[in-house]
Amino acid sequence: MSALDQFGYKEQLSRALSTRDLVVFGMIFMVPIAPYSVFGFVWADAKGMVPLAYLVGLVGMFFTAMSYAAMSRAFPLAGSVYTYAHRGLHAIAGFFSGWLILLDYILVPALLYLFSAAALRPILPAVPNWVWLVGFISFNALVNLVGVRLTARINWYMLLMELAALALFVFFGLLALYHGQGAGALTLKPVYDPHVFSLSTVAGATSIAVLSFLGFDGISTLAEESRDSRDAVGRAIVLALLLVGGLFIMQTWIATDLARGMQFAAPETAFYEISERAGGHWLRLITIIAVVLASAIANAMAAQAAVARILFAMARDGKLPSVLARIHPRYKTPYVSTLLVAVISLLVGLFFSARIDDLTLIVNFGALTGFVLLHLSVINHYFIRERSGDWLRHVVFPIAGLLVICYVLLEMDRSAKLLGGCWIAIGAVYYLVLTFVLKKSVVLEV
Repeated sequence: MSALDQFGYKEQLSRALSTRDLVVFGMIFMVPIAPYSVFGFVWADAKGMVPLAYLVGLVGMFFTAMSYAAMSRAFPLAGSVYTYAHRGLHAIAGFFSGWLILLDYILVPALLYLFSAAALRPILPAVPNWVWLVGFISFNALVNLVGVRLTARINWYMLLMELAALALFVFFGLLALYHGQGAGALTLKPVYDPHVFSLSTVAGATSIAVLSFLGFDGISTLAEESRDSRDAVGRAIVLALLLVGGLFIMQTWIATDLARGMQFAAPETAFYEISERAGGHWLRLITIIAVVLASAIANAMAAQAAVARILFAMARDGKLPSVLARIHPRYKTPYVSTLLVAVISLLVGLFFSARIDDLTLIVNFGALTGFVLLHLSVINHYFIRERSGDWLRHVVFPIAGLLVICYVLLEMDRSAKLLGGCWIAIGAVYYLVLTFVLKKSVVLEV
């Protein structure tokens, strides 16, 4: 009997991924050099305490990663938080968790394309954003359509490239720092500055910094394509998060001390200016190229693959049009969902091309609210329903994650909460139509 039979499903996707592939996928999705794109925004909100914002984000996301690991072990299915809340909490919670995480996953590729277009603007100012959008989207959609093996292979090479670019910045950044640039040495001020520290300041900055962590959860969407044990997805999620979190803190610590006394031309170019201080124009150019390849190709490709599988899982359960559950007969990929994500990415990218910061906040709202339902699912499924008795993993960790996430949501920008609330309202209307007009049951028959 296959791993899916007990849940009422048939094997449709290709089980081709090892645990290493899953870890690489998660690291690519988070992007080891993700702070390059948002450093300026976090710097402004954190009043210079950028590493502290990433440290708080890592702690909060660790508890969330543990909840993902627990639920992926119980339900090794492709739907991620949608599946976990659906089966671990309630069918209605499952629908809305899927709806909320879609807000994250559907918008993330467009955000990545815009970050990359902004990075390329100083190099090729005559090329409009829409040209970059079409080129990046077309390439990623084609790779994801061909199959998960090709995606995994490209992910590995992209990860090596990102780590090499990061190593260059760390080496020349420290060299410049200890030769008198910036603060002149690594200091504790980026982690704790008593003159500007406040909980609201850190929480507000963390609401942007956590964008860099979003992606470790994407590993769970590949559960039906993992060839290893049921624990493989959970292990990969936690390992990828810890590895990338350490890299985030290291690079932002160096960058923050190196940036002491600088005035940035724009928030989105802050890290590139710091790179130029560290190693000159050539390092700035390498940094820009690395960001473009990491964001517009590697990260966006992973995001497209993840959201296509969530659409596939929701459509398979009748919560979205059934056409989105179609699998390509040759490549074994959800090709209709993949193409839909590509079209949405183009439209969203064009609409938000001049409002990148607004799009960043909206993406975070979708992910964080979905995580709230994930933590509740762990408590309900394991501790209440299964009576596991494991207070640490099934009560303490989920509650700790809930507290961190709820506080960050509370301190989040008002416009992000307003737009996120509108998305929830649209989902509620769709759910009511689905249930009472189309008469589709929200209960899975297993």
